[in-house]
Amino acid sequence: MSLDNLLTLTKTDALVRKFRDLNVWRRGDERAPHKPLLALYALAQVQSGAERLIPFDQLEGPLETLLQEFGPPRKSPHPELPFFHLQSDGVWEIEETVPLPRPKGSKNFLRTELRKFGIAGGFPAAIFDELKRRPEAVREVAREILDAHFPESLHGEIASAVGLELESTIRSSVRHSEFRRSVVSAWAHKCAFCGYAVQLDNSDLGLQAAHIRWFQFGGPDTTDNGLACCSIHHHAFDRGAITISDQLKIVVSSRLHGSGRLEDLFVQLHGSPLPAPTVKSALPRREFLAWHRAEVFRGVPRS
Repeated sequence: MSLDNLLTLTKTDALVRKFRDLNVWRRGDERAPHKPLLALYALAQVQSGAERLIPFDQLEGPLETLLQEFGPPRKSPHPELPFFHLQSDGVWEIEETVPLPRPKGSKNFLRTELRKFGIAGGFPAAIFDELKRRPEAVREVAREILDAHFPESLHGEIASAVGLELESTIRSSVRHSEFRRSVVSAWAHKCAFCGYAVQLDNSDLGLQAAHIRWFQFGGPDTTDNGLACCSIHHHAFDRGAITISDQLKIVVSSRLHGSGRLEDLFVQLHGSPLPAPTVKSALPRREFLAWHRAEVFRGVPRS
């Protein structure tokens, strides 16, 4: 490897480390992807050739939508919180052109004041310039953020939503493949939701293993934290369109709508008992199911 290539890799690694361990807000088992989603949105802006500093009123709407789509189910998303708090990680700065008032007892800005005074934020100049010089670093940082905070089934959709071009990448993972093998075997090579079971020669076709409590939020690679799913129900489970009750019955969100095969793929499943895995130790653990209902499932169950 040439010295130039080695220096480039070293710079990329140093840049990735700045974003790898974002200090996200935590309270118990709750997840708060506010900072990661803002960072991904800003990376997409770099990729598109936008200016370094982004006015809050420009990113407020898109970030609120991202929080509603990919954050936990909450009544009110707050895009002003990551806009302010991402500064503490050293990868964001705000151009406070005028001293802004804060609510009593709070360090946070008011959304109305951010809009009123056209306050802008963005990556510090040194980070922004490095990302502009090396497009591959933008993609690597984005992949690291996605890996750290979201299940793989959502990476492409989140990247598309923020406008990021990730390009294809090959990532081998012994941990992931071992988890998939044990979970799919425990569920008799069938989707736990619809019973889909198709093989091409000796290989399962389109059958995946879903974490109930996401690995990124402390979910272990154990069979009692996994479900064998076809690709459709894996994606629906990770997006919060379906979940499972403590009574091990399938729950479908009332917010799911559409046409085509909605009835047989989802509506008819509501209230159906989850089939039993082939081994008792693979029965979903209640604490993992409770986390999924609280932090992933969206809306209320269908009536």
